[in-house]
Amino acid sequence: MSSRINRGQSVSALVGRPIVRLVFALTLLFLIFPIVVTFVASFAREWTGVLPSGFVTLAHWEQVLGLAGYQDAANYSLRLGEVLETAQHDPIGALSASPLFRSVLLALGGVAINLVVGVPIAYAVARYRFRGREWLNALAVLPLAPGIILGVAFLRAYPELSGTDFGLIIGYSLLKAPFMVLAVQSSFEAMPLRQLEESARSLGASWLETFLFVIIPNAKRGIVSGAIICWALAAAEFNFSYVVFSRGARPLALFLKANISNSSFLTTSAAVSVFFLLVAGVTLALQLVGTRGFTTRQ
Repeated sequence: MSSRINRGQSVSALVGRPIVRLVFALTLLFLIFPIVVTFVASFAREWTGVLPSGFVTLAHWEQVLGLAGYQDAANYSLRLGEVLETAQHDPIGALSASPLFRSVLLALGGVAINLVVGVPIAYAVARYRFRGREWLNALAVLPLAPGIILGVAFLRAYPELSGTDFGLIIGYSLLKAPFMVLAVQSSFEAMPLRQLEESARSLGASWLETFLFVIIPNAKRGIVSGAIICWALAAAEFNFSYVVFSRGARPLALFLKANISNSSFLTTSAAVSVFFLLVAGVTLALQLVGTRGFTTRQ
């Protein structure tokens, strides 16, 4: 009987693992292949056949980044040269005039609010049992409503904030707060919070010191994951940005829409590639900052 079991386990190890690896490789290839094709196509001069041809040209990237004097359908100049020239005299104004930098800063502003508000809420729900706990948990994930609904309600409730950077940051934080709360709450629930607190307090740490230097570092994976999810979703938020935005350099989602809807496929490929590289870069930066930034005091 035991020999049959051992034989079955050996067959499973010999056959099952290669199958799992093959399925994983095919799935990964299926997901990555469109991204690779899009990125490669952004450097092609034309695509009239099965594959793009005429490599290598930077014309599409120059058009998307504004180096070619391109203007979109709204006649809003995207010329990066003007932004760089302005940066010599007004660095802050230059950053706010660039759709890429502006979107990064607006999304990071929303993430900062999510960290300040979402982490304590997740901690309270995971750590304590109190009256209204379920209501607080439900309220934390309530803003999962579509962005267009929140955008219309935002305009009616706070018309003075419409079109401002602060209004966009507040809207992004409201829309993405549930993802921060859920990600951090799962980390807190997987930790022995009571034991950690009692150990730290027995060594003389105050409640605030325990929370900042013991609890938060142990939940860094959930916090970093929540920050990455919130930033990526906020940077790509189209519906809310479309409803609320009114002036200035457009957020990245509207910037992409202009390049995608009024350009050739190759220029669209360059715009999507810019967005992908931007998201990948900020995601990597958030991971590095989160991994190195949350350390316990010795």
